[in-house]
Order: sequence, then C-alpha cells, then structure tokens
Amino acid sequence: MKRIVALLAGILVTGCTTLVPPPRTDVVDPESAREAWARVLDRFVDEAGEVDYPALTAAPADLDRYVAFIAATPAETFPAGPPRLAHLIDSYNALSMNNVIASGVPASHDGWRKVRFFLLREHLIGGRRLSLYKYENDVIRPYGDPRVHFALNCSAVSCPRLPRVPFGSGDLDDRLERETRRFFAEARNLRIDIPTRTLWLSAILDFYDSDFVPAHAVSLPAYANRYAPYPVPPDYRIRFAPYDWTIANSRRSESR
Repeated sequence: MKRIVALLAGILVTGCTTLVPPPRTDVVDPESAREAWARVLDRFVDEAGEVDYPALTAAPADLDRYVAFIAATPAETFPAGPPRLAHLIDSYNALSMNNVIASGVPASHDGWRKVRFFLLREHLIGGRRLSLYKYENDVIRPYGDPRVHFALNCSAVSCPRLPRVPFGSGDLDDRLERETRRFFAEARNLRIDIPTRTLWLSAILDFYDSDFVPAHAVSLPAYANRYAPYPVPPDYRIRFAPYDWTIANSRRSESR
C-alpha cells in the first residue's frame, strides 16, 4: 500500500472520493453497540476468521446498529488508552466488513480495486469523513502499538484472522498479545526455509516496517522472535510472501 500512496495523492484531491452512506437506524448506547458487534462476529464469522457475506448481507441489522454507532460517536467518548484503542480496532474491522457489503461483495481487493476500497470510499466516523486508509494511518497507527497490525482486518485472505469476539470485550493488552502470537504461529505469516536460508514473512511486516524497526526491535526477525513458537534465525535472507487480496468469504471457501 505504501508504494502507491504517492501516485494516488493527486487522485484524492480531485474529489473522486465517495461516502459510504451510514445505515438509517437509531443510534444505540455504547454497550448495546458492542453487543450488536459481538453478535455479528459470533454469528457470521467462522473459526478461520472468514465472513459469511451472503448471510450477513441478508441479515445486516446488528452490523447496521454498530456502524451507525461508529458514525455518530467520537472516539473521545471512550476513555483514553486501551478502551479507546479497542474501539478503534473494532470499528475499523466493522467498517471494512460493511465496505465489502457496500461494494457488492467483490471477489478481491486486488489491483486498482484496493484503491477504491481503502482510499476513495469514505466512512462517517464520529462525525468525520475518513477512508479506511486514513483511519488506520492517521488515527490508529499514531498510538504506537505495532500489534494493531495483527488485529486490524481488511477482509482479505492474507489479513490477520478476524476474532469472533470484540477487542473491547476484555483486557486489550492480553488480546493483542494473543493475536500477535497466533499470527506468527501460522505458516502463511512466518516460515523458515533452511535449505535456502530464507525467512518468509507476511507482507504486513513489509508494508509497515517502520512501526516495528527500530522502535520495537533491531530487526524484523528480532521482532518475530518475540512471538514465534520456534527460534527465528536472525541472519537469514528475508522474503515477503505475496499478499492474497481475495475477500475472506467463507461461502467462497466452501465452494473451492
């Protein structure tokens, strides 16, 4: 994503953005909103973190309630620190899910489609119009916790697995630790090829490398070593796995 930002800056200032209309539903209180989001995750997300988009599209009431709450509720409503960051993570994941539906449940974000999805489609967030790109980079990343990259889900297959419980439902530090360890335990995100002395990492660590090094580790292998289930060689050549932008649609997975 960072490699195309400069090329897209001109597009963004020409008025090509569109607003994803917020749902026309009453805004509920914070606890009811969190409960609605919890029902969405429990009912429509499977153990692999993929979403049953046909079923969710047919029964969007709880997602609509939560998205309407996001649209009307400034982040400052939540106490500073973990409660606010948990809300930002949950709201990003819900808006991404809603954006897939508003986009007609495409097969993939690949190519120029990711430009429209992440940059040109804006969402009402606490009364402000923001794209998912700006929400992540201008609002969430400044919190300075690189573990958010293993919690934010953009609805693509190569994204971190979407949990079935909101991040705002418990101790955020424990949740982020658990999701980060789960991320590095998956071979698609961390793989060691001993014959070629190659360390394969998720492209997420390439997209956001400055969030990990040098602020939190001397190198990407050193950062991975904090969470990996086995030792990561510090001197192997680093390669990044191709990112799969296919929409993580459980119905599509069942048909394969």
